[in-house]
Amino acid sequence: MNASIFYVGGSKGGVGKSKLSFALIDYLLDDGKQVLLLESDTSNPDVFKAHQPHENDALVCKEADLDNADGWIELVNIAAEFPEHFMVINSAARSNKGLEKYGLTLRETLGELNRELFTFWVINRQRDSVELLRGFLNVFPDTPVHVCRNLYFGAPEKFERYNTSKSREIIERKGQTLDFPDLGDRVADKLYSGRMSIKKALTELPIGDRAELRRWKIACEEMFRTALGEK
Repeated sequence: MNASIFYVGGSKGGVGKSKLSFALIDYLLDDGKQVLLLESDTSNPDVFKAHQPHENDALVCKEADLDNADGWIELVNIAAEFPEHFMVINSAARSNKGLEKYGLTLRETLGELNRELFTFWVINRQRDSVELLRGFLNVFPDTPVHVCRNLYFGAPEKFERYNTSKSREIIERKGQTLDFPDLGDRVADKLYSGRMSIKKALTELPIGDRAELRRWKIACEEMFRTALGEK
């Protein structure tokens, strides 16, 4: 089996997809994995801009527009080109329409790629976070999905629409419900505005900011270990 593919979704803008992609890339690199970032947010490619300047043998960064068929074809071709790299797909806010139209391109080639697909689906407390999740499950019904309640929007018990939904029952048959830790606004803002990877930020931010970033990094590592069965 080649390295896994991780789809970071949520469809809505502002739920925390890019932030989770930052954390996942950092986690995989720290674990000694080779990582391939596929940035599909062509309007705000924050994850790509933060990591592409630091490409090396362990990190490759690519872009593709998943609003159209060509983008999904390119995604599959890139996955085939780098079979040893764990692929992190950072999805765009508008991704559901393209996914519903062309997602089969990826689903039907996973066997030939000899790869497994896992999804981290980031949600806030609003109704459409859950509704958009159902659309994803229609396209990838056999894919393990981990739903990440972004604690920036409140404590886990406040995610009532998801917590009591049928979607949660479906998710937890194969995946898990996770809590994505909140990162202080000033540190998150500096990651984006400074276009810094977590590794770079941990050497360049002021001491207090670095302490907050390390706290968040450790909490994210625990979440990923739980999701990937590495505890």
